[in-house]
Amino acid sequence: MKIHVVPCLKDNYAYVVVCEKTGKSAIVDASEATPVIAAARALDVAPRDIWCTHHHIDHVGGNEEVVAALGITDVVGHVSDKGRIPGQTKFQDTGDTLALGDLKIRMIHIPGHTLGAIAYVVTDGAETAVFTGDTMFAAGCGRLFEGTPAQMHASLSALAAVGLRALVYCGHEYTESNLRFAAHVEPKNAAVLAAQKRAAALRAEGRPTVPTRIEDELATNPFLRTRSAELRATLGIPADADDATALGAVRKAKDTF
Repeated sequence: MKIHVVPCLKDNYAYVVVCEKTGKSAIVDASEATPVIAAARALDVAPRDIWCTHHHIDHVGGNEEVVAALGITDVVGHVSDKGRIPGQTKFQDTGDTLALGDLKIRMIHIPGHTLGAIAYVVTDGAETAVFTGDTMFAAGCGRLFEGTPAQMHASLSALAAVGLRALVYCGHEYTESNLRFAAHVEPKNAAVLAAQKRAAALRAEGRPTVPTRIEDELATNPFLRTRSAELRATLGIPADADDATALGAVRKAKDTF
């Protein structure tokens, strides 16, 4: 598969996913119509699906214009987002599947940022990519606008279980700011310092910091590292607090960082 990153709005990412064997393609999160349409035309592809990770306008705001311009057949989202995603035609839940040429796609419901957030896990032989929207960022997670710390912890755990080498394509370019917070809560974490250097180099070249891999997130993402003794000491989280409670404390600290 080929995955093309499409910068949108101020710091959003949409994606064009292409099955190299068949040429079939889909769009992930048509947040802004003009760059998405331009990308599809530049790639000379004819996507028939839009896969929406959640209902927020900065992820679905371009849906209707993209549908009209590109002849989109299906707009996919979580079943609970019915009525909140413009043009939605497919209503999916954990375990549901799609096909894109030879690519296989399965859905994981990942509430936390929103209650209807959904991830798309795309496999092409031994290669796996997961589109996480605003649930898992590079070195971060989304604010808990609708969900709870327990839901976010469960969702991040489900994403982490996709596989260490799975590529993570998230919804925003927040990596450098997320890593500054990660370095604050775990100043001795060498993996975080290395990730900061990588991100800075990529951004200096005008390149996106996505994708990362699940193994990178396990090493650097504070919201996946709630058992870190250093992180807990920095934030004053009791050693015997459960992971969901710890995640809530990390999220509260990040919200005011």
